[in-house]
Amino acid sequence: MLFSSMSFIFIFLPLVCLIYFVVRPNLRNYVLLAASILFYAWGEPEYLAIMLLTILVNYGGAILMNKHPKYKKGFLAATIITNLGFLTYFKYFNFFIGNLNELFHGNLDFIEVLMPIGISFYTFQAISYVVDVYRGEVSVQRDIFKLSLFICLFPQLIAGPIVKYNDIADQIDHREADFDKLALGVKRFIIGLAKKVLIANTLGAVADKIFVQAPDTLQTSVAWIGSLAYSFQLFFDFSGYSDMAIGLGLIFGFHIKENFNYPYISKSITEFWRRWHISLSTWFKQYLYIPLGGNRVSKSRNYLNLSIVFLLTGFWHGASWSFVIWGIWHGVFIIFEKISGWHKESSAKLVNATKHLYTVFVFVIGWVIFRADNIAYAWTYIKNMFGFVRSHDVLYEMSYYVDNIEIIAFVAAFLCSVPLFSNILHIKQERRLLNWLVNAWLLVLFLLSVASMAASTYNPFIYFRF
Repeated sequence: MLFSSMSFIFIFLPLVCLIYFVVRPNLRNYVLLAASILFYAWGEPEYLAIMLLTILVNYGGAILMNKHPKYKKGFLAATIITNLGFLTYFKYFNFFIGNLNELFHGNLDFIEVLMPIGISFYTFQAISYVVDVYRGEVSVQRDIFKLSLFICLFPQLIAGPIVKYNDIADQIDHREADFDKLALGVKRFIIGLAKKVLIANTLGAVADKIFVQAPDTLQTSVAWIGSLAYSFQLFFDFSGYSDMAIGLGLIFGFHIKENFNYPYISKSITEFWRRWHISLSTWFKQYLYIPLGGNRVSKSRNYLNLSIVFLLTGFWHGASWSFVIWGIWHGVFIIFEKISGWHKESSAKLVNATKHLYTVFVFVIGWVIFRADNIAYAWTYIKNMFGFVRSHDVLYEMSYYVDNIEIIAFVAAFLCSVPLFSNILHIKQERRLLNWLVNAWLLVLFLLSVASMAASTYNPFIYFRF
C-alpha cells in the first residue's frame, strides 16, 4: 500500500487514527502493531512470514545474548548471519545465479526469487537492535510485541528512515499524542505527499520517457533534461516519502529523525552524504565503518574502509552492477576529497560556487548510472551528455518530453531543493495571518495532490525496489 494512494489516505489511515485515539493508552501499541501487520500484508501477504521470522530471530538472539553473556559473540554472529542470509537470498539470489551463468557460460535453471518489500530496511533495523544489545547500549527487550512494533512500525516499515532501537525505545513505552503533534504531523504528511505526487511523479514521467529511448537517439539537451528530471524525481520521491513517514510518526506520538537535509546544496560529496539518506549513512558509519577502524587507522586502511562502505552502500540499493558502480563512483570522490582536503569549508564565494558545481556534476552523473538498466547504457548516455555521441535517428524533439506543466515542476523542484521554506511548519502561533496563509496553502497542496492521484495511474515509488 502506498502512502500516496486513495485507499491509504481515505480508508486505512482514518480508521487506524480513529481506533488509536479511542482506545485506552495502554492498548495503543497493539493497535499500531496490528495496523502495521495489516499494512504490510495488504501488499504482500505471502512475505509476511519472512518479516515475522526476522522478528523472532532477533528477539531470540538478543534474549540468548543476555542470558548467556559468555557466548554472546557467537549468538550475535548467528543472528546477524541469519538476518543477512534472508536478505541475500531474497534480494541477491537472482543476481548471483545470473552472473554465474554468464561467467561460466552455464545454464543453471532456477526459480526466480521475488524480493519482499522493505526487507532491506527492516533487516538493517533488526541488526542495529542486536548489535546495540551486544554492545550494552540498550537493554534487551523482553516484550516481543514491543520489539515487533519497533521492527514493523508502518510509517517507516517499507522505505525507512532506518530507525535505531535506542532512538525509539523510550517512545514505545512512553509517548504523548496531542493535538499539536497531530497537527504538525498532518502538515508534514501533506508536504511529503505534494513532493511525491506533484513533483516526483511529474518529473518521473519525463525521465521515464527519456530513459526508455536508446541513448544514441537522444539530443544532448534531452539527455541533460533526462538526468536532471531523474535527479529531482529521486530526491522528491524519497524525501517526500520520508516526510510522510515522519509526519505519520508525529500523529501517533513518535519522533522519527530527519532523513534528508537539502543534499543538493552540498559543496562536496562528503557533505552530500551527510545530508542524503542520513539514516542509511549513519547506519553504515556506526555498524560497518567504525568497526572496521574508521579513521583511527593508517591512511591507506582508512581509504580501504571507505571503499568497502561505499561498495556495500551501492550493493545495498539493488542487485545490479549499475548500483555497484554507482557506489564505487561516490567512494572514489569521497577518497579524493579526503586526500585533497576538498571537503573542507571555505569562506570564498567563488570557491564555494565551484565546489557546488563540482558536487552537482558528480551526483547527477551518478544518478544516470543509478538509473540505467546496465553499464553500457549509462556509458553511452553520459557520453551523449558531453557531446561524444553523434546522435542519429532522433525520434522526438524537446517538446515531446517537456511541456508547461513539466516546466513548472522543474521550477518547483529547484525552489524546494534549497532551504527557502525550511521553517514553514514552525511559525509561531502568534503570527496568525502567516499561519492562516500556510494552512490555506497546505490545503491547496493536499487538494491538488488528491486531484492528481485521482486523474493519474502513474504513481511509482522508486525505493520499493531497494
